[in-house]
Amino acid sequence: MKVRAAVLFQPGSPFRVTDLDLAEPRAGEVRVRVQAAGICHSDWHVATGDTRQPLPVVCGHEGAGIVEALGPDVPGFRIGDFVSLNWAPACGECFYCAGGRPCLCERTTNAVWAGTLLDGSPRLSLGGAPVFHYCALACFAERCVVPAGACVPLDRSVPPSVAALIGCAVTTGVGAVMNTAQVPPGASVAVFGAGGVGLSIILGAKLAGAASILAIDRVPAKAEAARAFGATDAVAGTPDELVQAVRARTAGRGADFVFEAVGVPAVQELCIEAARPGGQVVFVGLAPMGTATNLPGAVLVRKELTVKGSYYGTCRPARDFARIAAWYREGRLDLERLISRTYRLDEINEAYADMLSGATARGVIVFPEAR
Repeated sequence: MKVRAAVLFQPGSPFRVTDLDLAEPRAGEVRVRVQAAGICHSDWHVATGDTRQPLPVVCGHEGAGIVEALGPDVPGFRIGDFVSLNWAPACGECFYCAGGRPCLCERTTNAVWAGTLLDGSPRLSLGGAPVFHYCALACFAERCVVPAGACVPLDRSVPPSVAALIGCAVTTGVGAVMNTAQVPPGASVAVFGAGGVGLSIILGAKLAGAASILAIDRVPAKAEAARAFGATDAVAGTPDELVQAVRARTAGRGADFVFEAVGVPAVQELCIEAARPGGQVVFVGLAPMGTATNLPGAVLVRKELTVKGSYYGTCRPARDFARIAAWYREGRLDLERLISRTYRLDEINEAYADMLSGATARGVIVFPEAR
């Protein structure tokens, strides 16, 4: 079948919306009619070449929609199911899946870097030539064929745009707090970066009962806007000023938990300075491939710091998507506030320009039927 999709043909070029051929789902696969897809910085890393992927590629890894076709051997799903898309579908059998870390699944990781589905081949093509899938999803398109494990059913009371964000930004941010760091009530938290993931971290810290939550961003307006999400204070400034601001608000010690949601090595290094002795630093932002962060060994030892990476919020999608959706329905997570603006698919380049300028917390492409 023909589908309209935003295709990246080479790094540094804009997305081009065009018609592609989409093959039918094979064994263990599902076709989803996409209703909403989030504008995430991880896709932009592909567009700039900072993340190297086979090209041409359809990006989009933060989506939600309706199941409209099932391949063979797909138990537990029905046509018409409303699903949030999980970009780390687990095989359930490898070392990491068996150990309860499905987002590190070996089989999924290999497919993601190859730009294919789990059997090693794509379902998209243009003029008979393959077009690859980012994160085994490719949801910057009207329809996508995905592994059945990428589909997590949600209650239809969750709007498609919110369900899309649960598929990446919200689970990444809230999960970093609840799963990776396990922030206890009464803790002090500093969050570097007030984009979609950073704001989700702030929402998670508020949900966890943190006593103080300091939002930090290079754009003063974004830092201040974080107060509406639960930040108790906000600051922007030079690197030295930012570290001093954290210490000034934590009796000179530094924060108990410091989260980095930007993906910039220099900012990650600031986080180490901003943490108190015995504190925890969690890198959540995805830095460009090939970059390096200086981790001063003497400082880590003398301050007894714990430095962690958090990939997809250390989540178990089937469990975490459902509980995040429940918190949203209960009014404990104000996820609609994250959505600054919605766009049509043909406005995708404008959406990324807005993201890069800091004009949006999270932009979402909404497809006609969902509108």
